[in-house]
Amino acid sequence: MSGPMSGIILKTPEQIEAMAVAGRLLAGVFTLLDGLDLTGKSTLWVNDLVEDHITRTLQARPASKGQYGFAYALNASRNEVVCHGVPAADDILLDGDIVNLDITLEKNGWIADSSKTYCIGTVSPAARRLVKVTQDALWQGIRAVRPGATVGDIGNAIQRHARLHGYGVVREYCGHGIGEQMHEEPHILHFGRPGSGPRLEPGMVFTIEPMLTQGSARVLPPEDGWAVRTRDGKLSAQFEHTVAVTADGVRVLTLRPEEGARYSAPCTPAENGL
Repeated sequence: MSGPMSGIILKTPEQIEAMAVAGRLLAGVFTLLDGLDLTGKSTLWVNDLVEDHITRTLQARPASKGQYGFAYALNASRNEVVCHGVPAADDILLDGDIVNLDITLEKNGWIADSSKTYCIGTVSPAARRLVKVTQDALWQGIRAVRPGATVGDIGNAIQRHARLHGYGVVREYCGHGIGEQMHEEPHILHFGRPGSGPRLEPGMVFTIEPMLTQGSARVLPPEDGWAVRTRDGKLSAQFEHTVAVTADGVRVLTLRPEEGARYSAPCTPAENGL
């Protein structure tokens, strides 16, 4: 059913449970990647591995494949690429890189969407700090989700955390409602004023996916029609979860095992993933 005059599609408890099934499967895809050493692998290799796992092992569908003409199961956005990076055989993950892997999964008609920025090998302290603060910013946004709050409350929480640590927040790309379709209302901006925007109510399901930058938040238009890069060539990181507004707060439908019931974000040179 839809919120009145809003275009926002509210999900029933049964539909949210169906989305949670897709979310758990998607979290397992990241668990698979966590156990791999991605150093020296191409982003196309990662894509093919993920597509095979989703389709053959999980009997599901990579929802991004074919969406708007995109030909791959994931976006791989390395270093200065903010989002929508296209997997390629010559895009090799090198020691010291960071890379965001943005993956979608459809199961029984319902879609989950999540992303995680990986540290490849031994990365610089500055890169590790950016990655950690970006994940922290996501969780600041998630903690702002509750009935009666607004979309602006989410964006403001993210923006304040990023600014506190000296990072920019990309404004051109945002989170979105999700369900049987990849992109639904509302748009979830990662900046904003408290109390502004649509008011949250139980049954709303959407993604929160902040993109933070080391330098300017300005981005370049994609030369290939997809990959968005920072204008100043500095690093960008992103994290994303699909969340549902519940009667008393928020449920993270794509929660990963290492995050547990609450948030933890280890990132050490010895670890491949966060």
